[in-house]
Amino acid sequence: MSQSQYLKMLEREIHKLNKQIDLKIIRGEDYKKEARNHKLLLRKVHYHARKSLAARFVDLFFRTDIINRNYA
Repeated sequence: MSQSQYLKMLEREIHKLNKQIDLKIIRGEDYKKEARNHKLLLRKVHYHARKSLAARFVDLFFRTDIINRNYA
């Protein structure tokens, strides 16, 4: 399974949990278990979607217009 497929699968699971949590909130039920699972899935998504320090630096460098910036 590629990383993009894995991330899509995680996103589908998060959407399923969101629906379950919403229904439980509407019914007034406890949703601690689903909230914990949701939090763990989000951690996995953030871990696998993060960029290296060098990639973030390159993005920052080319995103900002350092030469023509007006500070006035």
